[in-house]
Amino acid sequence: MMDEPTVFRREMRIPAPPATIFAFLTDPQKILRWMGNSATFEPQPGGLYLLDVDGSNVVRGAFREVVPVHRLVYSFGWDGNAEVPPGSSQVEIDLIEQPDGTLMRMTHSGLPPSALPAHAKGWTHYLDRLASVAAGRDPAADKTPCDGHEA
Repeated sequence: MMDEPTVFRREMRIPAPPATIFAFLTDPQKILRWMGNSATFEPQPGGLYLLDVDGSNVVRGAFREVVPVHRLVYSFGWDGNAEVPPGSSQVEIDLIEQPDGTLMRMTHSGLPPSALPAHAKGWTHYLDRLASVAAGRDPAADKTPCDGHEA
């Protein structure tokens, strides 16, 4: 069992159907509307998850579970980062259809305790941007650098 401090959890309601949110999580062009400069995704078990967040911080992992419009699980880590190396942690996202949209449950586990504050800050920022885009709003340009991930 993992220590609780190494897990980031967020639950949020988004006024959009699961299929819309799923597309914003798996389509390399759509994710760029709320996070990142470039992305290469192969959304199938074993497929590549590669996201250049801000020009200097690159997330690398592999999709582990892909259940279209309902669930994503992928490994997560940062290129060139000894604390959270590529594939060393795991992100799970569940999309549950609701009458008014979608309940999104996200868990990022396996982080070292020292990395949790920066990841919590980053996820909070980007998940708010995801909710805006999925609801049809423009989140504006992302001017927040991805801090705290450098090796």
